[in-house]
Amino acid sequence: MKYAFVNATIIPVDGDIIENGTLIIEDDKIVELGIDLDTSGTEIIDCSDKYITPGLIDAHCHTGVWEEGAGPGPGNNDGNEIFSAITPYTRALDAIHPEDYGFADARFGGVTTIGVTHGSANPIGGQYAVVKTVGSEVDEMVIKEPAGLKMALGENPKRVGEIYKRAPSTRMGVAYLIREAFYDAMDYNNEWQHYYALEELENEKDENDRKPLKAPKYDLGKEILIKVLNREMPVRCHAHRADDIRTAIRLKEEFGYSLIIEHATEGYKIRETIAEKNIPVAVGPLFGGRFKRELIHQTIANPGLLENAGAEVSIITDSPFNPIHGLRDNVIMAIREGLNESTALKTVTINPARILGVDDRVGSLTPGKDADFLIFDGEPLDARNKVIKTYINGKLVYSREG
Repeated sequence: MKYAFVNATIIPVDGDIIENGTLIIEDDKIVELGIDLDTSGTEIIDCSDKYITPGLIDAHCHTGVWEEGAGPGPGNNDGNEIFSAITPYTRALDAIHPEDYGFADARFGGVTTIGVTHGSANPIGGQYAVVKTVGSEVDEMVIKEPAGLKMALGENPKRVGEIYKRAPSTRMGVAYLIREAFYDAMDYNNEWQHYYALEELENEKDENDRKPLKAPKYDLGKEILIKVLNREMPVRCHAHRADDIRTAIRLKEEFGYSLIIEHATEGYKIRETIAEKNIPVAVGPLFGGRFKRELIHQTIANPGLLENAGAEVSIITDSPFNPIHGLRDNVIMAIREGLNESTALKTVTINPARILGVDDRVGSLTPGKDADFLIFDGEPLDARNKVIKTYINGKLVYSREG
């Protein structure tokens, strides 16, 4: 089916605002947007006095893993696998519960795509999944998996190590365990490369002269780390304090992988370094108390300070630790504290789409991309205005009118 949403103010994000514009979709894709388009053969939906934007994207949340209403206890969620400090073989995908009420909250708030991760108990955790926020089976919601490897520095992996009487218990120990894991993965890779070289030599011999070879033991965790070292997926590193961010950068430069800083609470303190090294940051949550010492210097001005220094910024909720339907409210508050209003929408659309590696499908209103978009009853970055309709894959998944 083909639909034309007409007479709207359209904010494509990757182009100029279109007044009295038309957005045409067919099935699950955007076909065209502009002024005075041919709408013959379409079902017309009048959007006079309304605004249309891309669906919002939260690059870092725990929706479906830390379920709404389940309580904070470790037995009530699937947020952390704490039996070992190094668990790159775990996948958030295997823990996502699509019936979590957080998905309904997301649609209500206009969040159509999310990057789902487990928690930050492990120096090296597991793998991110990128999903749409509608569906009854998670496999049908996925648009990319894996979408990065979770790592964590600072207080969380230290605290978990101390509680469970295992390493690490200091920032030194956290960094050491990460280094050890990557060097072990490099040794493992060398063993396999040596095996393949011997295998090739044996295959060049006559069949009767070939010697049997014993392959190295397969290790799923090391295989994932090799993908990171080969830059097939980025590291998504939880780091709040400026010194932890600097350690994350030091490790990136030691091993050469791609890096995204998550939370970056004190990123503003070293914003020139982050911008100079071209490291994207997923900043947030912006609301909440200083419940641990690495949050003492948090400020809602952080996204604006980082962006003004030249860093690529995404804003995240870290849901359920900030409600996912409040993603837009985080942006509005950041504008009040210095984030550039003309580029603010990018922090929850095209910028997180790039972080997640799905900007070919979502993040802007571009022909050929998924028909994920929102209709507002007024200017989207005015807190008084509401999401009145949310569309995902061309289907209406939330309507304020019921």
